[in-house]
Amino acid sequence: MNYKDKIRVISDFPSPGIRFKDITTLLKDGEAFRAAIDEFSKFAAERNADIIAGPESRGFVLAAPMAYALSKGFVPIRKPGKLPHETISADYSLEYGKDSLEIHKDAVQPGQRVIIADDLLATGGTIGATIKLVESLGAQVVGVCFLVELSYLNGREKLNGYDVFSLVQY
Repeated sequence: MNYKDKIRVISDFPSPGIRFKDITTLLKDGEAFRAAIDEFSKFAAERNADIIAGPESRGFVLAAPMAYALSKGFVPIRKPGKLPHETISADYSLEYGKDSLEIHKDAVQPGQRVIIADDLLATGGTIGATIKLVESLGAQVVGVCFLVELSYLNGREKLNGYDVFSLVQY
């Protein structure tokens, strides 16, 4: 399937000069969404994943159905103050400032094999923080997968040593 044909590109959003990759058009296409989840699930199964994690919020849309398809657990990685139990946090840089993510301290166990799924690999900040959280709890990140990779932003370089899979590259 040509996933690129399923992703709408919106010029000058959210600011002039940006060509925003809108995945909602892929998500609303049942056949394309299922095919993407199937490819992600195959990637996870080949790496013997124990659990699937996804950062807020579009990572949830991909990681949760992967976990369901594989009969694995799903771990949400959230913005600060959204998880009700004891958490740890990791800060990361954005083009326009800083942000932070949190995970429950008991979300993954030492030695568990974790796949992380998200919608977009750009500069690698969000996924780097997510990896840091998972690994700080003793789990092993055995792969990361994305619908879209903006290769011109070199985010993959920050993931040296990790198994990276993306369906579409720009």
